[in-house]
Amino acid sequence: MPFLRFKGFPKDFITSVSSIMIQEFSKLTGVLPEKVKIELLHIEQINNSPLSLEILMFPRDQELHDDIVQALYRILDEHGYGDVHIFFILLSPHLYYKEGQPLKTNPSEHISIT
Repeated sequence: MPFLRFKGFPKDFITSVSSIMIQEFSKLTGVLPEKVKIELLHIEQINNSPLSLEILMFPRDQELHDDIVQALYRILDEHGYGDVHIFFILLSPHLYYKEGQPLKTNPSEHISIT
């Protein structure tokens, strides 16, 4: 966890930039590279759906969210994908479960991610 989910991109492209995406994300957030997941979602486009990157993660400061988007957008833009929608799906540690247990059970407890 976290997840970078790409929609509408060619698999070869995502494979070719995955390591730099992970490095940039890890550098900015302090999340270990092996914890960052990259997925390519296969969708059937019904109408004018844009290319998109969904970032699923726990909330951080707005400035960090902005920095993440700028760094990942720069990589995409440098490879000819400047017209992409990037957005966050913010997760709650109270509603994120690992091995059937929530990462955080009440506001006074710390997050135990192993």
